[in-house]
Parts: sequence; structure tokens; C-alpha cells
Amino acid sequence: MSAMWRRLQVKVGPARGLLTSTQVTRRSTWLNGHLSLCQSFSTGTSLRNDFFKDLETHMEAMRKKAMDALPGSSWTPLEINPNLPPERADIVIVGGGVVGWSIAYWLKQKEMVRGGVRVLVVEKDPTYSQASTVLSAGGIRQQFSLPENIHLSLASADFIRNINEHLGVLNEDPIDLQFNHLGYLFLASEAVAHIMEENYSTQRYAGAKVSLLSPTQLKEKFPWVNTEGVVLASYGLENEGWFDPWTLLNAFKRKAISMGAIQCCGEVTEFKYTTSVITTTDGEKLDLRRIKSVKVQMPHSLEYQPVECAIVVNAAGAFSGKLTEMLGIGFGPKQSIAGIPLPVEPRKRYVYVVRCPDGPGLDTPFLIDYSGVYVRREGLAVSPKPDASNLEVDHSFFEENVWPHLAFRVPAFEKLKVTSAWAGFYDYNTFDQNAIIGTHPLINNMYFATGFSGHGLQHSPAVGRAVAELILDGNYKTLDLSGFSFNRILTQEPKLERNIV
Repeated sequence: MSAMWRRLQVKVGPARGLLTSTQVTRRSTWLNGHLSLCQSFSTGTSLRNDFFKDLETHMEAMRKKAMDALPGSSWTPLEINPNLPPERADIVIVGGGVVGWSIAYWLKQKEMVRGGVRVLVVEKDPTYSQASTVLSAGGIRQQFSLPENIHLSLASADFIRNINEHLGVLNEDPIDLQFNHLGYLFLASEAVAHIMEENYSTQRYAGAKVSLLSPTQLKEKFPWVNTEGVVLASYGLENEGWFDPWTLLNAFKRKAISMGAIQCCGEVTEFKYTTSVITTTDGEKLDLRRIKSVKVQMPHSLEYQPVECAIVVNAAGAFSGKLTEMLGIGFGPKQSIAGIPLPVEPRKRYVYVVRCPDGPGLDTPFLIDYSGVYVRREGLAVSPKPDASNLEVDHSFFEENVWPHLAFRVPAFEKLKVTSAWAGFYDYNTFDQNAIIGTHPLINNMYFATGFSGHGLQHSPAVGRAVAELILDGNYKTLDLSGFSFNRILTQEPKLERNIV
């Protein structure tokens, strides 16, 4: 190319003199032809380079596919389901309700190194259509008789009051639980008034802000209440009321996932475990089991994924009893440790939404009558102990068992109208209606967090922290909940609440 330009310069140089117009035209045509040739040659080189690059890319893909097809490779002609859980996790939490996600959050919060604890939460119902959490009335109170429950409520109320400091996520909207701080109002008949007084002393000693009201004081403060049959009332002054359960559940879930917890939609259907036999001093042979992996069945599919793990947390709520049956708990000889089941079963409650234009005003507390019926503003009335075989609502149950009590206690409810209703399960502890927290003596790497009997939502922040302490620290650090261990079931020493709702 450079030689061509040199020849061109010589021909048109000043030594030959000026060119004629004909010569300029001819040489201009000759020059344009050579330039076109050079341009065509340059373009052809670029196309040739692109061709070889594409060929190399295809060859590389073919070499990779050939290597994948060799024996021992991980290549498979089947598409891998991206929703499958990982093959390994340190801790598998069975149950993605508010208790399960609270435990996941606290485990991630307490880990020493980011990603140091791999936590998997397995939930079989991602819509939460039958979950205890979202079907509850959303109440929180300190008016219990057991100090453990009072302290759990106080700690959880403090957490909820400062929820954005704990569960806020960067660049996400702040959390609004829509907390109504209107308190609980318990009514006692003459038969149980002395129990209410004893409970009041326990609550005040634990730090709860509660006041007792005589029938006269009750009528002055809440004139819409019929005080007939009421001997004493107990009213919560602080940290009591109700909030949105769905928002709390999603706040725990969102925060835990942002910290590295893994969620999976599936159902745990089987455990793989090792067994060792020991003999007690009484000569009884016990099978000690240690879980090695869980089988997670994917929804609406034949696919499943075994997940190796070190620890399993049973937070399956109303169905946690069935989970332990997979490990043989409850099927051993009667009067033996293996023959004692986890005493948790589904218990059904109806929630009726009512409209009553002449009903109590905006300052209405969460009213609990000694008949067992309760009501809170926004028209929620819940009945006790209906059939738990399904989640269908029996509207006649309201008319026969709920409405008479409501209309008697609050006369304005004689004109109410039911606008909607639903039913929900909660994890009912048939032994003493209180939480079961900790390990089983025959399964040393399964931790229970179940059996709350209606208290799970309000106690979830403090219970999650307590279970995380047991797992990572080996013992309780903040609240001593050892009284809620499975051992009390073995020794037949129930921890009963009085005035349970």
C-alpha cells in the first residue's frame, strides 16, 4: 500500500510539471479504483475474523457439552428445578409461619460471620391459607398467670414497639403493624374473681401495667358493658392491643431473607436418621435418634430433594405432632418415653366479622368475657372449640353459641349483622395449653417451638430469640424458658394457665 502511494507521488510530483485535465481525470479514476480495492480488502478481513470468532465459540460449547456427557459429570438432560432447596443446610426450620421466620431471623442475627449459619425455612403452604399466623385475631397481652408467659409478652411488646430498628431493610418501606394500643379487658365472675386477683399480683410483680376495676368503675369507663354477673375486671394499661399478623410475618421473612436465610416451598415428608441403643438404670432400652437429612417434597410434583442438615427445628404449628410421628415418637410401648407423643393437634376457631352501627366506639378494648367469647373493634368475634375436621365456617354456631353471649354482655350487639367469617387452626397443646420449647430426649438434634395454643403470634419475637440461644449458645441467655421443655410432659407436671383464652 505504501509503495503504491510512493509511485503516485512520483507521477504527480513537480519534476514532471503540471498535469493536463485529461491526465488528472484518468489518474483520479485509477486512484479511486485502488482505494475501492483496499476498502474491499479491509472489509473482507473483518468478516473473516468474525467468522473465526463465532466458530471458536461454537467449538468451545461443543467441547463443554462433550465433557459434561462423560461419566462422573453433573450433566443431565433434564431441566433442574430452580425452586428445589439446597442439598445441604446447617439448620432446617420446618414451618414458615411467624415463629419459624422469627427463629430464622434470630439465628442469622446471632451468627458470628456473615453466612456462617446456613438456615433453610420449609413451608408447605406459601399462600398461608391455613396458617395459624394470618388467621388469628392478632392480639398481644401481658395478662397471664405464668411468669414465663408474662415475660415473653413484655419482651415481644418491646420488640414490636421498636420493630423498624430490628426488622427494617435498607431501601425498603418502613414497617407499619397498625398496632392498636387499646388494651385487653378481662371480665371475671364470682367463681374466678380470686384467680384474677392472684394473676394481677403476678403480673404487677413481673412488670406489667395492669389495673383492677370494680363493676362500678367498669361501668363508668365503658358504659356500653352490661356488668351483670361481673364481680371484677382486669384492664391492661400498656403494651396490649392488637396488630396486623400478616405484616409481622412478612417483616420477619423479608429481614431473614435479606440476611441470607433460604426459603423453600415444599413439605417435609420423611427423615433419614441414625439410631443408637442405650440401656437405662431401670433396664429400659432406648433408641436414640439423630437426624441426618430431611426429604422435601415439592408441591404438585413428584420431585423431591434430600437436604442434609445438622439441626431440625419443628415449628410446624398445628401439624408439628405429625412431624414427630415420622421419627417414631408416640409409637413406642405405653408408659415409655418413646410411647409419649408430642401432644399438639389442630384446634379450630371461627372468626366472625360483624357490623353494628350502634356498637361501642373507637376506644373499645379487646374484650374477653368469662363465657369464653371475645370481641375486638373492627367486629371480630371468636368462638371456642368448634369441630376441627375442616376449615368450613358453621354460621349456626354463631347464632347458637356466640351471639347470645355477645348480646348479653354488650346489649348493642343485639342489632349486629355478620358480614363475613373464616376459620383457622392453631397449635393446641392438649397437655397444658402452653408452649413446648427445646429438644426431645430421644432426638437430640430436633428442637421444638410449638404448642402455643393461641399465644404463638404475640410471643414469636421472644420465642425466636430463645430458640436461637438454645441452638447457638447451648442454653437460654435472656429469658429462662426451661419450664416449657418436653420434660414436663414426661414427668406429667403441667404448667397450666388460669383464665386461658
